[in-house]
Amino acid sequence: MEEKIITPENAQPEKKKKILSCIQPSGIPTLGNYLGALKNWKLLSDEFDSAFAVADLHAITVRQDPKKLRQQITEVFALLLAIGLDPEKSIIFIQSQVPAHAQLAWILNCYTQFGEMARMTQFKDKSQSHADNVNVGLFSYPVLMAADILLYQADLVPVGADQKQHLEIARDIASRFNGIYGKTFTIPDPYIGKQGARVMSLHDPTKKMSKSDPNPKSFISVFDEPNTIMKKIRSAVTDSEGGVYYGEGKEGINNLMGIYSCCTGLTMEQIEKDFAGKGYGDFKNAVGEAVVEELRPVRERYNMLMKDQAYLMDMAAKGAETASRIADRTLHKAMKKCGFIVK
Repeated sequence: MEEKIITPENAQPEKKKKILSCIQPSGIPTLGNYLGALKNWKLLSDEFDSAFAVADLHAITVRQDPKKLRQQITEVFALLLAIGLDPEKSIIFIQSQVPAHAQLAWILNCYTQFGEMARMTQFKDKSQSHADNVNVGLFSYPVLMAADILLYQADLVPVGADQKQHLEIARDIASRFNGIYGKTFTIPDPYIGKQGARVMSLHDPTKKMSKSDPNPKSFISVFDEPNTIMKKIRSAVTDSEGGVYYGEGKEGINNLMGIYSCCTGLTMEQIEKDFAGKGYGDFKNAVGEAVVEELRPVRERYNMLMKDQAYLMDMAAKGAETASRIADRTLHKAMKKCGFIVK
């Protein structure tokens, strides 16, 4: 038999792994959300076979104003396009427009133990903060999250510390189902990508930046106007020392340096060198300008997209159609394994 010589020209390309990321439509994301996660999604879309979703079904575990929710779903979907995700390369869709998510969630509910859900730390936290509405959806939404992941046979799921437990339960559910019926779901692994900035509150740098903070000066919205961004950065809490360097007890400056580093690509050492002998006023101006330029193309693209609602809805419909083709294959496979009659 003739020996086959493998060269770069005739080598079979390695199949890309599948990755899934979702974002809830709970208002306009902050600079922290953008630098910590969203900015990297474009890189993920280049490296992996990727799917990105607006997880609107998850939003209703808390009471929502219907009109406001519809607006927020549209805004977040537009944001996914505005950050540079390409519908020709990635699946970009709205979760509720793909019925398989809710259908598979019900099936997986029946393969999830009550005790497993009761141990979920986020359920305990949210039950306390929404004591007047501790509903079954709030209790079981990690199962819906598992369905989100397993429907697309995702190999990888980007996770932060607060989502690690949810991925673990998705793995447990998938393993249990596979153990009973044979290989049905891919067991997803956590994806730890390029570390984004952990952006803290501008007015209390010991706390994470949050859009729910009652002080609007504590966070920067992705769509804040340039003058608003500059004012918020200039009013950020620092310290009385006056030196721009990273160190213990300098949480405010450390936070601003992290933001500046993520926006410019400069290391902490380079930043310290560039601002040696300069005051906090000069540094805050530089940080503000860097943030403005970082967010400018996203805000401009978003504003353009929001003016063309027909285009947005068309992109959402096409994304849902593509997502449904993949999700339905997995759903039907799981239903057959359970014994349902599938068309």
